[in-house]
Amino acid sequence: MHAVGPPPQRVRRILEAVYGVQGVVAVRAWCSPGKVAVGVRGGAATGPHDLLSRVEAAVAGLREAGESWDFGILGDEV
Repeated sequence: MHAVGPPPQRVRRILEAVYGVQGVVAVRAWCSPGKVAVGVRGGAATGPHDLLSRVEAAVAGLREAGESWDFGILGDEV
């Protein structure tokens, strides 16, 4: 068993931005050199396409040149 500390600053900024999007109920973010992945789950009244569009817009200012970002919908296991 290993201790889990706070997320890195960059992940924290991504999580804060995505949780600020109306309809988001869960977020997971992963960062590696040159790549970021963001998974979200929305409330029952939120359509996935609309939610992903709003999430992408919310994090647009956090993107760095040359990075690849992927977005997806999380399952219920979150």
